[in-house]
Amino acid sequence: MTRRPQALLVMDHATFGVQFQEPQLRRLRALADLGEPIVTDDLGTAAARRRLREAEVLLTSWGCPPLTPDLLADAPRLRAIFHCAGTVRPFATDEVWRRGILVTSAADENAIPVAEFTLAAIIFAGKKAPFLAQDALMRRASWSSLVKREDLSNRGRVVGIVGYSRVGRRVVERLRDLEAEVLVADPYAVPSEVSAAGARLVELPDLLPRCDVLSLHVPELPATRHLIGAPELALLPDGATVINTARGAVLDTAALEGECSAGRLNAILDVTDPEPLPLSSPLHGLPNVMITPHVAGSLGSETRRMSESALDELERYVTGRSPRAAVTVDEFKVSA
Repeated sequence: MTRRPQALLVMDHATFGVQFQEPQLRRLRALADLGEPIVTDDLGTAAARRRLREAEVLLTSWGCPPLTPDLLADAPRLRAIFHCAGTVRPFATDEVWRRGILVTSAADENAIPVAEFTLAAIIFAGKKAPFLAQDALMRRASWSSLVKREDLSNRGRVVGIVGYSRVGRRVVERLRDLEAEVLVADPYAVPSEVSAAGARLVELPDLLPRCDVLSLHVPELPATRHLIGAPELALLPDGATVINTARGAVLDTAALEGECSAGRLNAILDVTDPEPLPLSSPLHGLPNVMITPHVAGSLGSETRRMSESALDELERYVTGRSPRAAVTVDEFKVSA
C-alpha cells in the first residue's frame, strides 16, 4: 500500500453504528486517515466543512445529503465516493458527474437479500401460504381438505420476472431448483444471457397472461412509473400473485386495490406507493394481500456486507487498482 487518503464518512449516525462495527472500523483505519468527526450527516457545520475540505474520499450510506455544487466547491481534494448501500440517487448530483469523481456502489451486495426475500415470496405465493394464514376458514382447515387443491403448489408454475436487473437475474438463478417455467420481460436484456440463466425472454404483453406469479424488479424512473397498471393487471390470469420488492411507483396502487378487493389477484408487497401505505387503503386487511415494511433489502448484519464491499473498493483505490463496481453516468440514468 503506497498511501492513506483522508476519508470522511457521510451517513446518519444510526446507520454508521450498524454498518461500521469494530472489524469494519479496524479495516477502515488501516486503509485511510480519519479526522474528527469521523462521521457526519450534516455537511453544513463548520467541523464537517473543515473535514470536507481535507477529504480525498467519502464513504457514504443512508442519510448522506445531496452533494450540491456549494458543498462540492468546499471539497477541492475529493476524488472518490464509495457508497456503502445501493442506489446513489439521493446524493449524486450532476456536479458529481461533471467533476469526474469516481463513484462506486454496493448495489450488487444489496441485491442479495432482496433476491432471497423474493424467492421466499414466490415459493409462498405458489403455496398461497400468506393468504391461507389470513383466511378465517383456512385456519380451521386440515391437510385432508387441501390435498386435492391443484393451486397449492410450485412445480410447473409460470413465474414472470419484469426487469432483468441485479435482483431480477439473481431471482432467476435461484428459481432453477423450483421446476418452474421462468419468463423475463426487459427491453435491455440479452436473450442469450437470459436463456443461459434458465429463463426465456419475451415481451411484457406476452408474459402477463401466462403468469401464475409476477415479480417486479425494475428501477423507479419516469418511464417505469405505473409500468404495471390496470391494463397490465387485467392481463394476468385469475388467482395470479403480484410480488413487488422493487419500488412502489412501478405498480399502480389504485388498480391493484381494485383487483385484490375483487379477489381476482393476490399480492405480496414489500414496497408501496405511497410508502407507508395509508391505513385507509383497502389492501390492508385483505386475506389475499401480504404487506411487509420494506424489509427485503439489507438490514442488520446484511448491511455490513455492503460496508465491506465499499472497503474493498477503497482498498483498490489506494493500491491503484480499477474499481469493481463503478457507477457510470449512463448506468445512473437507467438504474435504481
